[in-house]
Amino acid sequence: HHSTLQFTSKPCPLYSPQAADLVIELSQTHKAKPDLTNLVFGTVFSDHMLTIEWTSNGGWQKPHIKPFGNLSFHPACSAMHYAVQLFEGMKAYRDTDDKVRLFRPMLNMNRMAKSAERACLPAFDRAELVECIRRLVQVDREWVPQSDSASLYIRPTFLGTEPSLGVKKPSRALLYVILSPVGSYFSTGAKSVSLWADSKYIRAWRGGTGDCKMGGNYGASIYAQYEAVDYGCQQVLWLYGDDHQITEVGTMNMFLFWNNENGEEELATPPLDGIILPGITRQSILELTRKWGEFKVCERYLTMADLRCALEENRVKEMFGSGTACVVSPVGRILYQGENLHIPCQEGFPQLASRLMKELTDIQVRSHPTGHRHQFNVYSTLVQRNVIPPVCGQ
Repeated sequence: HHSTLQFTSKPCPLYSPQAADLVIELSQTHKAKPDLTNLVFGTVFSDHMLTIEWTSNGGWQKPHIKPFGNLSFHPACSAMHYAVQLFEGMKAYRDTDDKVRLFRPMLNMNRMAKSAERACLPAFDRAELVECIRRLVQVDREWVPQSDSASLYIRPTFLGTEPSLGVKKPSRALLYVILSPVGSYFSTGAKSVSLWADSKYIRAWRGGTGDCKMGGNYGASIYAQYEAVDYGCQQVLWLYGDDHQITEVGTMNMFLFWNNENGEEELATPPLDGIILPGITRQSILELTRKWGEFKVCERYLTMADLRCALEENRVKEMFGSGTACVVSPVGRILYQGENLHIPCQEGFPQLASRLMKELTDIQVRSHPTGHRHQFNVYSTLVQRNVIPPVCGQ
């Protein structure tokens, strides 16, 4: 059912997968594109996937783009038994000129390389992997939605496939990438989310892996997520330490826009101290707002006592989460120690969250972002957009 489009016999270097050695097998059948209006996040996948195998003896093998399908693992696979696993989340967007672009892919590769080192998985050439991903998106270009509110979610995944029950660095690994067209991450759409804040569960701790994008961080959070729902909330506000430091919101980084203790208008987010995931959207928001120069932008510790005091003194303007899946998600309510803390949040999106959503969307899906055409070169450099050209014959 497959046809080989390209094959090269050039030997692949041991140190890294090489895009020049990419083998492409096109599927002869094509799945129907989904209706974007009722699309549940991460449930529909494109026609093809990228796979690259590694062994300690042979190094990286040739990258393959092939029809989407199931994977086969040894029953003792180390990813299954010891969570020797990590992943990334990135997106491709179709702009108003019908160009398809990746959003800051090298930042994802940098984070993936850091996670791989922590998981004792092999190093890889980041630029070569980006090129392999670009080629995959190129093959499945028609799966990138033509919509401002939808995109193609890209999920690189890296597994230890050591066929042994020994707890050790794997001698075999598999890196693969799958694509999924997505709409809004939350079922609430553009409405604000409610949070359950309790120190009962801890997402990450110093010296752990909270700053790496590993599956175990997320699997361990599901139980708390369901308890939050039992309390009438949609997400968990993760707290840390005896002083109940605010760390992350569900699977997102957290931002607080307020007048701080000194009366300064400030956008604050927790610092990258080892328990916070270095989000790509988080970094983009920090760079974007610092470029504006309109208010103080700070990476600092924030506690629930700080937030509660600021709410009592009417110093809180907005609170929102940020991430690749949702971009920006306003917070409207926090349940903490039996009390509902109501965060100022107009109908729909509050002012700063709305502005950030618009500016980031402009960068991602519009060739000439509205309102700052003269700054476009600055923004283009800021986000490092990679254009995906059409595939000949498709």
